[in-house]
Amino acid sequence: MGLAVHTLSFDWPSSVQLQSPPSSEPPSSVSRLAATPSELPFTLKDLRAAIPDYCFAPSLPRSLAYFFLDIGIIAGLFFAATAIQAWWLWPIYWFAQGTMFWALFVVGHDCGHGSFSKYKWVNNLVGHLSHTPILVPFHGWRISHRTHHANTGNLDTDESWYPVSETKYNEMTWPEKLVRFYAPLIAYPVYLFRRSPSRPGGSHFLPDSPLFKPSEKWDVLTSTIWLLGMLALLVAIGSQIGWLALGAYYGVPYVIFVMWLDLVTYLHHTEADIPWYPDEDWFFLKGALSTIDRDYGILNPIHHDIGTHVAHHIFLSIPHYHLQTATEAIKPVLGSYYRKSTTPIWKSFWRSYRTCHFVADQGSPVYYQRARQK
Repeated sequence: MGLAVHTLSFDWPSSVQLQSPPSSEPPSSVSRLAATPSELPFTLKDLRAAIPDYCFAPSLPRSLAYFFLDIGIIAGLFFAATAIQAWWLWPIYWFAQGTMFWALFVVGHDCGHGSFSKYKWVNNLVGHLSHTPILVPFHGWRISHRTHHANTGNLDTDESWYPVSETKYNEMTWPEKLVRFYAPLIAYPVYLFRRSPSRPGGSHFLPDSPLFKPSEKWDVLTSTIWLLGMLALLVAIGSQIGWLALGAYYGVPYVIFVMWLDLVTYLHHTEADIPWYPDEDWFFLKGALSTIDRDYGILNPIHHDIGTHVAHHIFLSIPHYHLQTATEAIKPVLGSYYRKSTTPIWKSFWRSYRTCHFVADQGSPVYYQRARQK
């Protein structure tokens, strides 16, 4: 992609310097223009020095314990549903199983970052064992997700949940707007096949996609073959137990999983006060701070603290079970540049859903704006 690390002035709005929940509307143009230009008062080296070394060392036994715990809970929920066969249990089963599918995805997420273990073959194996059952092409996702992390906050090169320009928004077709803005919680399967608006179309399943380098061909094909095997298995199961039963035991939890994935990733980077930069006014650390930590309450340990996102974007090699320690270590260094929302999750989602539609065609930084109703 040929991106360079820039050292440019850092225009940060005063509203971002507060750790309280942001207002429901984008910062005013006055506050944006009045922000005092300054370089970041810390470096990656400063942040790294603040974090204990053990936070960067994955423990294979501990990582495997989380993987097998998730698999065990998923199996237990399935056997409970088959044994009890009560109408009142189904909604509970669907939500719980879909949530556990999402937790299993997060284990594979660590594998994709190499933070599950020190061994590449273990990361690839467990990554496939985690992602294939929930119909995620491990290597295809891993590669596009790597692009996202390398370009976070960059309007021109970020890969997921980046804003579109006002001009692009006005040019989008109704189906595009439907998936991106009106049904964002079911967008992920579409993204796997078509990528996101304003980027060259590309599939996560085909090695000739613009998402991938020629050298990544066999990785992509390997994950696609695993996925085809899973689809064949589902067809075989459905033909034996019936399609309605397959939908009840697997299909509905899969939809819940997709909604969790889209909800969490959407909220990682969609907030009225999060700044976005054109490529010429962007560098890695500046962009990495264009995210926010969120509190999912009792679900935090269930989905492996995936809401602890600021430290993860700065140092993606930290295993999920060390992210809270790392966050507490860097908060004094980040100071007011650390962002966390304590607003309830569904309230945050509804606010962003209503107010975050596009950014200005020009300027830096730019912020989400609300589309006027016609």
